[in-house]
Amino acid sequence: MALPIVETPRYECTLASQDTQVQYRPFLVKEEKILLMAMESKDNNEIINATKEVLKACTFNELDIEKLPMFDIEYLLLQIRAKSVGEKSKFKVICPDDKQTATDVELDLSEVQVQVEDDHTNKIVIDEKRNLGIVLNYPSLGITKAGFDVNKSDADSTFNVICSCIDHIYEGDKTYPAKDSTLKELKEFIESITQKAFGDIKKFFESAPQLRHTVEVTNPKTGVKSEVTFKGLQDFFQ
Repeated sequence: MALPIVETPRYECTLASQDTQVQYRPFLVKEEKILLMAMESKDNNEIINATKEVLKACTFNELDIEKLPMFDIEYLLLQIRAKSVGEKSKFKVICPDDKQTATDVELDLSEVQVQVEDDHTNKIVIDEKRNLGIVLNYPSLGITKAGFDVNKSDADSTFNVICSCIDHIYEGDKTYPAKDSTLKELKEFIESITQKAFGDIKKFFESAPQLRHTVEVTNPKTGVKSEVTFKGLQDFFQ
């Protein structure tokens, strides 16, 4: 006798980089297990592959997951988790005042949003007189999958990530799409810009939209109240 088919509900959310709504469903047990095991392994390739596999399934294969900015991926995963295990979840944190006492805090995952700094921009002006500049894209899962680690600080990794995120270079009315240039050409161009312009590029990455939520916690030993900020997938998938 065939067992009954379990139907899963559909939900909708709007990603920060898009104006259109995205449909998704909760994790199945096997999918959350795949994702949590990958997170526990701390292996970057395992996490990327598991994230892509689970997100494709939970969004009905309607999104190009590799092209989504990382903050969209983090937000979408959190929304899926909220509908899968409950919107309110308990997390264990270390109290900031003594940096050693652990306490529990409850978060309403439905309230967590992607935060964007007011002065954030993806247009980097190199020379105002020549109207010369760069337009950048946000790091995506595809860039991370290609081996460019956005968390590394060495020079080669930094330049690889920057060049991979260039959408186009412009001068006056002329536009030079990054896809028409080699990685070597893009690196040479970045190496030729001023320190100020390079600082503006680094600021773009540092101030990029991020999944972030701040809560107040009370140290059970000292009674001191402090703020703790959750950010990124690792904090929300403890």
